[in-house]
Amino acid sequence: MDKIQAMQVFVRVAELQSFTRAAESMGLPKGSLSRQLQSLENMMGVRLLHRTTRRVQLTQDGQVYYERCRDVLATLDEMDSLFQHDPATLSGRLRVDMPVSMACDYVLPLLPGFMQNYPGIELELSSSDRRVDVVREGFDCVVRVGTLENSGLIARPLGKLTIINCASLDYLTRFGTPTTLDDLASHAMVHYSQQIGVQPPGFEFFDGKICRYIKTGGTVTVNSTETYRAACLAGLGIIQVPERGARKALKEKKLVEILPHFRAEPMPVSLIYPHRRNLTRRVQVFMDWLSQAMKHYVV
Repeated sequence: MDKIQAMQVFVRVAELQSFTRAAESMGLPKGSLSRQLQSLENMMGVRLLHRTTRRVQLTQDGQVYYERCRDVLATLDEMDSLFQHDPATLSGRLRVDMPVSMACDYVLPLLPGFMQNYPGIELELSSSDRRVDVVREGFDCVVRVGTLENSGLIARPLGKLTIINCASLDYLTRFGTPTTLDDLASHAMVHYSQQIGVQPPGFEFFDGKICRYIKTGGTVTVNSTETYRAACLAGLGIIQVPERGARKALKEKKLVEILPHFRAEPMPVSLIYPHRRNLTRRVQVFMDWLSQAMKHYVV
């Protein structure tokens, strides 16, 4: 048994909680993973995983072994490139997650330059409005927009996004342009909620000390930033979005900024990654590149 590969298999299965998904991500037969894990457990003399027909979970011993495996594998990975300073020698897989609009509007156009400098790196870029589980799903780092929860993960601040209020020209032609907060009583918002069924509090604005909310009309609620903007463009109501992401639509007059003196508080942008004694060099290089690239995206 190749113990290093068995440890890699164990870590991936533990993070994805699935032999099938782990096998797909590693390009190995599912049966091979199962045999390697069984051999590893036999050698260790403990059960590392609870297996059911629905999911795979770490045992108490498995959790301890998982944490040590991650440290050992990160150290081995770092040692492989310890004396290699040529970017072309960096290799391996990176799993990254970030919001769809950020990936499409800004990161992807810049990414060819990074990939050209580091041709040996394989990037798996996940983009959705769902908050991924960084550790369980095996992400090296993720970009989060908004206030962070106390997750035990390491947070690296990247800056803040200026939030503006927008509506389509068609909507304003039909319903008029609000100029005061009182005017919002007769206007509709497109509501955004990651969890459908949870009604957002309304129009948000920062009064210089705290965030306040004003109840408005609006009968459409979405859970995707892409449909949020699309609903606004279709004339369904007012939205509150990062200025950077709306810049093109504003320039093309598809969107119009309204109530510029009543903006929501800027939203923090953070780079989140698991606590490790030794981050691999490819992860460090990517995070440094992304931090520099984001300086032109955030304030």
